[in-house]
Amino acid sequence: MKRWMRISSFFIIFCLCPLASGSETDNRPFDISDPGTEKIVDYQKYGEFKGIGTSDYQFIIKDWEGLSKATGEGIYPNNYSIYNSPYYRTLLKERRLIGTRWDYTNDPDVLACYFKWATEEQEDEGVKQFYIAMQLERAGYLERAVKAYYSIIVHFPKAIGWTYYQTPWPVGFKALEKILFITRRHPELNLHLDGTDIIIKNCFDNDVTDDKFIVNPGRIAEGQLPKKDIKLGEIKKTLGGDISRIVQFENGYWQFQIKGKPTLLKVIAYEPAPVGNSPDEGTLSSWMTYDSNGNGILDCPYESFVDKNRNNKQDENEPTVGDFQLLKEMGCNVIRVYHHGFHPVEQAKKVLREAYEKYGLYTIMGDFIGMYTVGSGASWEEGTDYRDEAQKANMLNSVKQMIDNYKDEPYVIMWMLGNENNYGSAIGHVGGQGNAGKYPDTFYSFVNDLAQYVHSADPKRPVAICNGDVLYLDHFAKHCGDVDIFGLNSYRGSDGFGISIWRNIKDHLDRPAMITEYGCPAFHERVSFEEAEVEQMEYHKGNWDDILYNSYKGDGQGTAIGGVCFQWIDGWWKSGQPPRYSPVVQENLGQWPGPFPGGWGYEEFLGICSQGDGTKTPFLRVPRKAYDYYKEAWNKD
Repeated sequence: MKRWMRISSFFIIFCLCPLASGSETDNRPFDISDPGTEKIVDYQKYGEFKGIGTSDYQFIIKDWEGLSKATGEGIYPNNYSIYNSPYYRTLLKERRLIGTRWDYTNDPDVLACYFKWATEEQEDEGVKQFYIAMQLERAGYLERAVKAYYSIIVHFPKAIGWTYYQTPWPVGFKALEKILFITRRHPELNLHLDGTDIIIKNCFDNDVTDDKFIVNPGRIAEGQLPKKDIKLGEIKKTLGGDISRIVQFENGYWQFQIKGKPTLLKVIAYEPAPVGNSPDEGTLSSWMTYDSNGNGILDCPYESFVDKNRNNKQDENEPTVGDFQLLKEMGCNVIRVYHHGFHPVEQAKKVLREAYEKYGLYTIMGDFIGMYTVGSGASWEEGTDYRDEAQKANMLNSVKQMIDNYKDEPYVIMWMLGNENNYGSAIGHVGGQGNAGKYPDTFYSFVNDLAQYVHSADPKRPVAICNGDVLYLDHFAKHCGDVDIFGLNSYRGSDGFGISIWRNIKDHLDRPAMITEYGCPAFHERVSFEEAEVEQMEYHKGNWDDILYNSYKGDGQGTAIGGVCFQWIDGWWKSGQPPRYSPVVQENLGQWPGPFPGGWGYEEFLGICSQGDGTKTPFLRVPRKAYDYYKEAWNKD
């Protein structure tokens, strides 16, 4: 996981700060001095809606004073009553509002964040309103946050902000998703959206000049939406084969099946790296063969132990259990691996077969198809060139090798092609990424050629792509008719992935979707390690809840077939290349801004298990609260 692009910027705010889900609390950091006269604003009393359901939508305010009284402080167009709050005067006196607005996004001082944004005069009104709503949400004012987010849909549904990477961020659409998330997560609010929708056409690239917004503000209504009476019906479509397949039912929902058994894919990205080892230094060997104590037993799968008291040693009451057993207890049913570097192949087959036979762990087997130049023969500096016939032949041979080696193995349930290849060249060249983002038609046509080969060589399993979010979804739809599953790596925040993913996939593809990576670091500089663990767990919970909601088990789009939690344990080598960074140190600095707690991605803390202080690597495991969450959630069915 390295980058994400245009559509994932729905969840990436200007400085790419996280969007906390918030919760009702008796310990709110401030009171609302002017809550407004209306709990749910009746906008028709104060203006006129025009062009509803079209790209010409607008709301024209006719009674500014009346609407301002109805909304109350901080909610457009009321930009004045906030200055009468005693909190504001106190903050000024204590000099707690010094700095730019971007210093006040996810700071623990929610009071200051709220008033900084509510009194901001230089920002676009739609963006300003979003951050006001966000601070209300963080403070536990969920009902008022819904009110604030909805005002964006009414007044600024077409507003565009810009991320750290200078990719566009549709503010109104994100406000819509926030309301849907809050009202679903908090039924006690007894609120729902009625008829509200924003459709953005031509949105699968970074060019906003041809984007077209179709807006229906609908309304906020009291009461809860009734639970759907889901009737799957008969199977009308099948993709895959005898070992595993995806089926679509008459109601449009998709379901993954292994040997005919319905299976929601609960996947862990399993690539354990011992502390001190790094691919940048050529010292990272495959976990398939790693046996540091020379006892003939693989370290990570079979000899890890849980450091229950976190004292960085193995006590008498902490028996050796192994990762495979911990994964089984967690409720994981699949691990995701890439076949590159699995030597000897017979050893890899033996280990993966044992994972399946003894621990019930299936395998998603992937090929990078040139990402990081793996398999293409290109240099790191130039990156893979998907127009180069020799490089394409190398990548095809790599895929052929994967299929030949593992097609007869019963534990393989899916072939996966790539890993965010489409990000290459899309926001500036990064070494090892290649030019897929510059030539998307060429790239996706090549992916489809590979999928056709895989189907011809192995008709028993489905084929997936591992895309970078939904960037170039339209190009995928045009060229990849032989790819069965649209897989995407997506890091959009603790709210999950939103209708911008699930509905777009449903509307543009007649195929299922799978989140092939999602996750969150268990560290940032603003809070303690304990608090960061809780934030990581909440992030994972929001993501898995969203996957479940949009699967055949939920009330959503019925598109999701599962997800890949990234990742099993912290990788201490991921911050960067030597000599500046060292794989013997767990670097506590953010590598890139993102929608995470603290606003930055800390790649060396993405594991749902830590390796402690590193002195007992590769054996020690400290399961974090996210592990405990999955142990409960994934074992329910």
